[in-house]
Amino acid sequence: MKLAPDCYECLRRLLCQAADLATDDASLKQRATEEAMKILDNEFSYSQLSIVIATKIHKIVREVTHNPDPYRAMKEREMTLARELYPELRSRYKDDLQGCLKLAAAANAIDFFKEPGSIKDAIREPVSFAVDDSEQLEAKLKGAGKVLYLADNAGELYFDLPLVKWMKQFAQVIYVVKSSPVQDDLTLDDVRGCGLEGEFGKVISTGIASPGIVFSLASAQFKREFESADLIFAKGMGHYEALSELPPEAKFFYCLMTKCQPVADSLGVPVNSYVAMLQ
Repeated sequence: MKLAPDCYECLRRLLCQAADLATDDASLKQRATEEAMKILDNEFSYSQLSIVIATKIHKIVREVTHNPDPYRAMKEREMTLARELYPELRSRYKDDLQGCLKLAAAANAIDFFKEPGSIKDAIREPVSFAVDDSEQLEAKLKGAGKVLYLADNAGELYFDLPLVKWMKQFAQVIYVVKSSPVQDDLTLDDVRGCGLEGEFGKVISTGIASPGIVFSLASAQFKREFESADLIFAKGMGHYEALSELPPEAKFFYCLMTKCQPVADSLGVPVNSYVAMLQ
């Protein structure tokens, strides 16, 4: 999915947020903002992907501020919130595929542009899919040998686990996280810190600190697993933006909340809709 006009303001907001979170030093913050704005203005094009620009923005902010993880405190708050909400939400959804899928989707309401109270309210809302290809997903799983499960926000791991375990009835499932911190995305250190690495089984990283997947920068291991997987289960808008640029092979399954108008328009659904779609 290429950039839309609305994406410029969203990326500008992102870089300001990243710089603000990265340092309390006013001069460093100003320099990081200015350098990131240069990237945005030079790179913004309707033939470009937002995740490519976002990756470069986050990299320059980290370098200028000497902060390797500007979103650390925000991510910890989101993980605490998700951990506390999980028992309540788990009891609302059945143990079948539809229930586990809705539970996983509910946590995609986590959004670094929203306040914790707003996130909590959104996760508690019942999930109804505007696009629901769950039956096709079940059929694909029953014929799959290997599934790559692309994780998104850190707090979602609690809500992902029941679905990962359900999928393991039919196929090997590899849980894919980011190699190092970017935004509030899940990293291998986060999984290990929660003591859940053993629960998920095989966990690998994309090899790059990028929201979504920038294939030109991803690790050789990730590329091998991606090519050999029978099904790619992708959480969140960043993964949709990247994978939707590839030829549809009935191999990509998107599970996300549409948090912005361009993604909603691309999927043909209203903003804040839940989507479970095979492409």
